[in-house]
Amino acid sequence: MSFYTSISGLKNAQTDLNVISHNIANAETNGFKKSRVEFADIIAGSAFTNPKQVQGIGSTVAAVNQDFAIGPVEQTGSALDLAITGDGFFQTRSASGGMLFTRNGSFSIDGSGFIQDGSKNRLQAFPAGTTTGTPADVQVPAANAAGAEFAGVTIGEDGTITASYADGTNINIGTVALASFLSPTGLKPVGSSNWQATGLSGTAKFGAPNSGLYGGLLSGAIEHSNVDISEELVNLITAQRYFQANAKAIDTATQISQTIMQLRS
Repeated sequence: MSFYTSISGLKNAQTDLNVISHNIANAETNGFKKSRVEFADIIAGSAFTNPKQVQGIGSTVAAVNQDFAIGPVEQTGSALDLAITGDGFFQTRSASGGMLFTRNGSFSIDGSGFIQDGSKNRLQAFPAGTTTGTPADVQVPAANAAGAEFAGVTIGEDGTITASYADGTNINIGTVALASFLSPTGLKPVGSSNWQATGLSGTAKFGAPNSGLYGGLLSGAIEHSNVDISEELVNLITAQRYFQANAKAIDTATQISQTIMQLRS
């Protein structure tokens, strides 16, 4: 029995090490959110078992929970770098049409005028003049009605996207849409600091920046990973000790088994 109990501990320690290693590896990934492993004990016994004689049979991974605390924000000066000051998420649309959610606000304009991230997922926004309805792709016209060429774009704290043109005119393109979830920890991570909605997270609820819990936008800034390297290194040492202790328990059980077999011989 002690072998199987300690093996469950080894497996859990390995999971803990994997999660901590993943956190450390993404300490410099913009918009990344760290995770932690939650363990639970396993008990086996019948209705007739004396509760004073119940023995545990190991542990299991109850959950790998994500921590959506806001990470440090760095000023970059780029007009299309955006950081959210609240709990909202940017919504982007992938090339396949799937909807993704992210805290990584590093955006740029492609050759067709669409605002997109580094993976060519297009930022979603409300149409100009409204902050309701279904968000859609943001496309900046290459020229205004007078034929003046595009000169630049700015995004305000309230999410208003304004395109400027060579003749000095400005056009309101739309308002960046932010999403919130009833249970953000239920979001499914899919890589590149992106998440997808699941039944556990609930459906996305959309709103404009500077309203409710969504938070405002900081233009010219990027939110970094919320991983604390010092904390993770301490966790790494703890997980290593956890692994070593379970390995030692298996070694001790092996020695006891060998001793018993020697007595019988």
